[in-house]
Amino acid sequence: MSRDLRPPVDILHYEIVQEQASALGRMGRALEQTLTRLREFDAAHAHAEMPASLQPARRKLVAEAGHALWMFVVQREASGLRDSRHIMRTYNVPAEVQRCMGLGPTPSRRT
Repeated sequence: MSRDLRPPVDILHYEIVQEQASALGRMGRALEQTLTRLREFDAAHAHAEMPASLQPARRKLVAEAGHALWMFVVQREASGLRDSRHIMRTYNVPAEVQRCMGLGPTPSRRT
């Protein structure tokens, strides 16, 4: 049985960095998935002007992508990666998604 001779603080630091990397990966994949759903929705309805009945569904997809973007940016910043321009370029994040980043969900209206 081998014993780890590193100080406990080094072991803890290594585990924290591992979890940060794992969280970054999860957040990046979540952003990719939400952007893919938005792009697929747009592609499926690109043939004509979008009917008013579909606009709430699209707004929801944009909001979900904005939330995923916010989560990814916050996780990156918590890891010391402050410049989010790289994310916007790499993931080709639409401006409307960037604008709603970090906004909370709108309260539902009761009728």
